[in-house]
Amino acid sequence: MEVSPLCVILVKSDSKGDRLLFRYPFVHYESPETLSKTKRNPYALPTAEDLLQTSVVPISTISKRGLTGFSDEVLSSLFAVKNDLCNRKFELKVNDVRFVSHPTQLQLRNKQTEKDDTGIMLINIVFSLSALASHSVVKCYHDLSKRIGIILRHEEKRCGYISEQTQTMMAAHDDSCTNNNGAAFEVILQKCTLAANIKKLYEDLCSTGLVNIRLNSWIPLSFCLPQKAHQWHLKGKLVEPEDIDRCLLALRPYHSLLLLHPVQHLINFTSLDSSPSLVQMLSQYSPMKNLQKLAKDSDLSLKHVFELTAHLVYWAKATVIFPVCSKNNYTIASDAPISLRSGLIDMYSTFFPGGNLIRALSEFSLPTSLGQITNPLCNPSPEPDLIKSIIWMLQHHLLVQLHTYVQYMPTDNGISSTKCSRQYVKTPPRTSSVLSTSFPEPSRTESESGTSTVSEAQDFPKHFALESITFASTDDDKHNYQEELLHDFPTEESTQIFKIPATNNPEDLKLFARLCRKGYFQGNHHLEEIMYLENLPRSQLLQLLDKFRDVLVTYETEDPAIAMFSSSSYL
Repeated sequence: MEVSPLCVILVKSDSKGDRLLFRYPFVHYESPETLSKTKRNPYALPTAEDLLQTSVVPISTISKRGLTGFSDEVLSSLFAVKNDLCNRKFELKVNDVRFVSHPTQLQLRNKQTEKDDTGIMLINIVFSLSALASHSVVKCYHDLSKRIGIILRHEEKRCGYISEQTQTMMAAHDDSCTNNNGAAFEVILQKCTLAANIKKLYEDLCSTGLVNIRLNSWIPLSFCLPQKAHQWHLKGKLVEPEDIDRCLLALRPYHSLLLLHPVQHLINFTSLDSSPSLVQMLSQYSPMKNLQKLAKDSDLSLKHVFELTAHLVYWAKATVIFPVCSKNNYTIASDAPISLRSGLIDMYSTFFPGGNLIRALSEFSLPTSLGQITNPLCNPSPEPDLIKSIIWMLQHHLLVQLHTYVQYMPTDNGISSTKCSRQYVKTPPRTSSVLSTSFPEPSRTESESGTSTVSEAQDFPKHFALESITFASTDDDKHNYQEELLHDFPTEESTQIFKIPATNNPEDLKLFARLCRKGYFQGNHHLEEIMYLENLPRSQLLQLLDKFRDVLVTYETEDPAIAMFSSSSYL
């Protein structure tokens, strides 16, 4: 689906009447009669149906040159709306074109008296789109038109900018002696900065979807069309704002930020209207740091780092990953362009002299961790070149990270259908607000004094205390504590669990029962999330899964919270 605008139109209406002042791109107008004549076969014979009933065939108003089939007079009549439709969303569909705008009223300023006493003018910046444009695309263009209207109203009040520009445009139209308004538009484009801004706006929307201009060389206008902006790094995928919101709402402190451009490029790009805290965060950036560590190093609050991360992701300048470390499992993406004719092969060789992309990817034909590639006897930590290679392949979406999920399967048919009184405790939802002032906190014990940290490599504090329980050594007492810990489990399930030797250890059984009650073993939480929420070390969690492997099934897949940036099947 094409999301670029067909045309940008500027219409005014005041006491002197309404008029189309400028449109870009401007093409020669051809009437429907002319188009119908040129498309009609002169040798075609009329059929009986044509003689009995003449049907009007809709004529497309979209061509390679942009919007056609509408004269300037028709467009000015359509968009010079009444006062009742001002300062609100305006949407009109004509044949295969949809027009979207936000008509704005402004008080004209008299430069001689410096008072707003010359009347009221309607200014309407209209975007023409394909009629098939989605609701989210229409919403984005309406927001852009509204923001432009607010800026123009401010500039008119400050220095009479609109009055000056409209007078110049009207003079150019009056001086034009030809029916082809393209000549007048050429003059307007040379003399009026507003027309030049509209041209730049249109070109940016069609090329990158990112707009960074200054209207009247004074007020910055920054806008991102995410459906277009993300296409450069997600080839063939249409990313809707709702998809980005789902990802951002699932952000956790253990996630990390992966920039898609060099840091200096982002600093230069955001210099137009950048936040000092953004530059401060980028100075401490590393894909091997999680967001909590990045916030600490940048001396910023975690909430503010989340906000800056959301900004970079929305503007297609970064994606969300897990911190690159030796325990991460990677495999080749299902849609990775690994053909020998792929341009990425030459790019990889340029970035890594002497390197071969196909050979580097072959290491991950099966899910493989960096620790498995590195020889622990020669070099216990991954080599810097290997880390850089992994980061490069993640930036180009050649690799995906797999996470381990756990499914509770106490019987051959899964969870028992027997009704029981067990109530799962709801864990913090994956869609908690990224801008909220509180985040899901890991479980803590009294011995930890309320402190908890998340390390760079997802190796969480290796201490976890369970409440001390004293049991007698007799078989009856052993059976009693087992029954007590699993009192709310169905009999069919508890019977299978009691067959596991690990139930002889009360601490292991208590931890298993607690995690099961909280719903961590329903396939909705991967190991890293369980470790964070319950403050568990990886080694203890892996040992527990191994001890109860008779009733727990593990499998590896992508994290759906961030899979939109790597898996084509997710969108």
